Amino acid sequence: MEKHITEHSNNKKPVSRSNRILAFVFILAVLLLSVGCGNSSSDMKKRVAGMYGENHEITGSFDKQHSVKCRNGTFVGLADSDVVSYKGIPYAESPIDSLRWKPPVPAEDSEGIYEAYYFGCSPIQTEWPSEPGSYYPQSEDCLKLNVWVNSSNDSSDKPVMVFFHGGSYAWGATSDPIYDGHNLVSKYDDLILVSVEFRSGLLGFIDLSSVEGGEAYRESGNLGLLDQKCALEWVQKNISAFGGNPENVTVFGESSGAGSISLLPLMDGTKGLFRRVIAQSGSVTLTYSREECQNLTNMLLEETGCTNMEALTALSEEELKAVNEKLNDYANFPERDGVILPEDLYGAYQFGKSSGVDMMIGTNADEVKYWVWEMGYTAPPVPGTLLYKLMIPIMYENNLRVLSGEEKAHVKAFLAMQDGSSAEKLSEFYTETLFRIPAMQQAAYHAEQGNNTYTYYWTYPCADEKIGACHAVELAYVFNNPEEAIYTGGKYDQELADTVQDMWVNFARTGDPGVDGHTWKPYDSAARETMVLGSDIHMESDIKAEQRKEIEPILDHYFNGCYTQLSYNVPHVYFMAGLLLAGINLIAFVMYGLDKSRAKRGKWRISEKALFLIALLGGSIGAIAGMHLFHHKTKHWYFRIGLPLILLAQIILIGFVLWK
Repeated sequence: MEKHITEHSNNKKPVSRSNRILAFVFILAVLLLSVGCGNSSSDMKKRVAGMYGENHEITGSFDKQHSVKCRNGTFVGLADSDVVSYKGIPYAESPIDSLRWKPPVPAEDSEGIYEAYYFGCSPIQTEWPSEPGSYYPQSEDCLKLNVWVNSSNDSSDKPVMVFFHGGSYAWGATSDPIYDGHNLVSKYDDLILVSVEFRSGLLGFIDLSSVEGGEAYRESGNLGLLDQKCALEWVQKNISAFGGNPENVTVFGESSGAGSISLLPLMDGTKGLFRRVIAQSGSVTLTYSREECQNLTNMLLEETGCTNMEALTALSEEELKAVNEKLNDYANFPERDGVILPEDLYGAYQFGKSSGVDMMIGTNADEVKYWVWEMGYTAPPVPGTLLYKLMIPIMYENNLRVLSGEEKAHVKAFLAMQDGSSAEKLSEFYTETLFRIPAMQQAAYHAEQGNNTYTYYWTYPCADEKIGACHAVELAYVFNNPEEAIYTGGKYDQELADTVQDMWVNFARTGDPGVDGHTWKPYDSAARETMVLGSDIHMESDIKAEQRKEIEPILDHYFNGCYTQLSYNVPHVYFMAGLLLAGINLIAFVMYGLDKSRAKRGKWRISEKALFLIALLGGSIGAIAGMHLFHHKTKHWYFRIGLPLILLAQIILIGFVLWK
């Protein structure tokens, strides 16, 4: 569910012209492979777009049996078998005009009667194949929620589960079919399910406090979180009208949604809004520093030509959508701003800021391999595996720069434990660094304060063996939507699904995720008992303990997966540039040989001057790449063997060109 997947290094040295040339050559090679590429998701696009409709005020008769009176109006839902859905209910005023980039304003009380037939609009975002909700109509007027109720159970104190979707804080929507609550609520008739839309990307997470006039927008870096808080306040005031118990609310989310609900307990004013938390593949590490957040602010000002808040708020929605097409990939995560969120999030957990809620948190065994798919969407003719193998070392070398010598030793020790290729070792490193170990640290601190805490480790894979138990693979299981195979690939274990759903719902009911046949022991920093969810469901103590011990010392760097602020002035880029140019030389050499052969038969000739220039360019930049690797004191085979061979081929080729 996430498109992002190294901490931004501040105080970088200026990049030399030669470095920029090499980075440009490397990026250009990747882009050339992507020209004209696109991924057809036409069936899903038509399906999601076809769900759209607009809810209107009802002035005549209406279906009273399926209507619910809330403070901001009476909402009429639609019945489908035993489940009634209420979609697109506003929980806040439209965040437009003077409310753009401002904290949400709760929806006004109303005596009106309104349809609740259709999802509200998705937040503004670019369309993306792994985010079907991006195909639904979009608007900045998106602060709506949805409620599913089982009409066969008329209890008035049903547990309530409120879901916040993932999408890297820049994509995603409640209209994504995998989040549909019908099947889960049909199976568990005592459950009420709520899903919430909130501002994301350019409108939900951008720090505008440094812009002229921005002193009135100091909360703008975390508006999406404030939207979620506002939705939970609406739930507290209105869910009893649906039969829900406002004192038994569980918030749950996946990926950035899990990041959100890991942050909500640390925000002022959220005590009492929810009783429990289920965080699936996300934690407090999925955040940005103030410095990291300034990148998007600067890009917005440059792209729009605006210099102050008055000009920014005067932009039309269509202008914002056009700007977002260029900036969506650069979206922020929540900001450790010291205003809405503490700057030290781990410390906030350690010293009890989150106390008072039960927590269940877990991750998947192969989280990061999900991005093989994502890179495949970027340039379909080029295998995602290839692009993934090209890019993950660049992330690693960026991260390595900010570590101390002692911290680097921990990383080296971690990698020495791994088997397989370099890419496989780094995949495990990032699965642990971005997902599992931060989640376990969060759980340990929460438990140490006497809070009820449980952890899980998902091992059941998707259909693609290269991807394994990747990010988001559990969503179809949790929502009881096996037909939504976007992440499972159609591989679905019904027995595991039934158990997982029982666990999630029982946790929402009672605070204990254990079910018949599977006692779930609480987590603490001593035993570290974790439920393994796979072909064999069982408890295991301190999973991959030695790996955990090597990663914990680097958690304070908040490695967050930001790929848009990577520096390409790293050895791997130079290595790839050198290989690319070696290839150019080889092609030129072969072309020259063919030219000589065909010339003897009276056929075409290639310009020897052009070949000379190609060879000269290749050799020159190859030499720069080699010097850079020497500067970094690398022992890579390219410098020791490859570079001399390239230069030798260069001399031979130029000699052939000069000799007729």
